[in-house]
Amino acid sequence: MSAGAAIWAVVPIKDTTAAKQRLAEAVPAELRQALALAMAEDVLAALAATPGLVGTIVVTTDPDATALAARYGAKCQGEGARDGHTGAVVTAARRLAAAGCAGMLTVPGDIPLVTAAEIGEVIAAHAPAPAFTIVPSHDELGSNAILMSPPDAVPLRFGDDSFFPHLAAAEACGIRPRVLRLSGIALDIDNPVDLARFARLGSATRAGRLLAESPALRELTWWQQ
Repeated sequence: MSAGAAIWAVVPIKDTTAAKQRLAEAVPAELRQALALAMAEDVLAALAATPGLVGTIVVTTDPDATALAARYGAKCQGEGARDGHTGAVVTAARRLAAAGCAGMLTVPGDIPLVTAAEIGEVIAAHAPAPAFTIVPSHDELGSNAILMSPPDAVPLRFGDDSFFPHLAAAEACGIRPRVLRLSGIALDIDNPVDLARFARLGSATRAGRLLAESPALRELTWWQQ
């Protein structure tokens, strides 16, 4: 990792063989893994196409995710990968800060509708350091994109209700957070309701095509209702 004025993206990806347990009642295990990898590829493709990012770091120990990262020119980091979403991001942020990097953008691997244009909007809206820019999830509970300068400017803690606590954490650090609401970044796929919303869009993303082409999912009617 090199120092510089640009921004590194950080994407934590858990073990995909046990991915998306909250979808277990609706989606078979082997399809959950395929879905997790398809969504991660949608995210990595968008990041790879975004000007203004010096590179992407995937925090994972999953071999399939590691191979996927290599396909898009991303670096892989195992440190912090077994410490949950927060631990993975915080570990990467500390390493980036120690290397003198200017900023960190972190996004999850389950926002398949994200585009390079939306990521560009986040970067364009970001203020000079110290700065904190955030995109909430569609329900304004989760934090689906955070851009910080420097990379460790604000303590992070992800979870089901992290958006407003992150705003408060930025304020406590003397930083006025900038909030963007972007529809692609906002839709993370955590549960059957999220997946139903995504499936109804009929998107041309890799994850969208997987849903449309999967015989196992075509037999399910829950996501069409």
